[in-house]
Amino acid sequence: MARERKFSRDELFQETKQLLLQHGYEGFTFSILADTLHVSRGALYKYFENKEELITNFIFYEMDQFLIHLKQLDLQLGFDAQFDFLLNLILSSSDIQKLIRIGQQIPGHNEKFEKLHVDMYQYLQDFIDRGKAEGKLRSDIPNNLLLGYIFQSVAIPNHGGTPHSTWVSSIKQIIREGMFTNT
Repeated sequence: MARERKFSRDELFQETKQLLLQHGYEGFTFSILADTLHVSRGALYKYFENKEELITNFIFYEMDQFLIHLKQLDLQLGFDAQFDFLLNLILSSSDIQKLIRIGQQIPGHNEKFEKLHVDMYQYLQDFIDRGKAEGKLRSDIPNNLLLGYIFQSVAIPNHGGTPHSTWVSSIKQIIREGMFTNT
């Protein structure tokens, strides 16, 4: 009998992420994942009862990782440094929003999703409050609109293939200064 190929959790989660982003929740199957990892479906069932359990574990892991990085926001000195850190984090984790939406399709985990969402929102709320307190953000604009504007701005797809560093600096500039000239 042939020995079953071993795979690490990192390999499993990396392939799960790629397949979820490519096929979505409905199109993701253990068969496709097993083929990608060059293992039998039975090897996957040794660790997870079904795709829902695997996807749930994976998405909670991704959200926890994002939160760990987001907590480093407090280590940045001043609002400008926090703004740069936050935009870089969001742009480097651009798939997190799509993965959260996929995870929300799995029944039975709404409370945990809600708690993680509230934890993320609290850090972002503190960031906005700090910007207003330092006079960097307009106090007359509602916080949820400011957060939405930032998140929607970084979600704009780069269809033109602009170099990443130019893309990031342009988004930062538009958020900070707007897009109109002073003339």
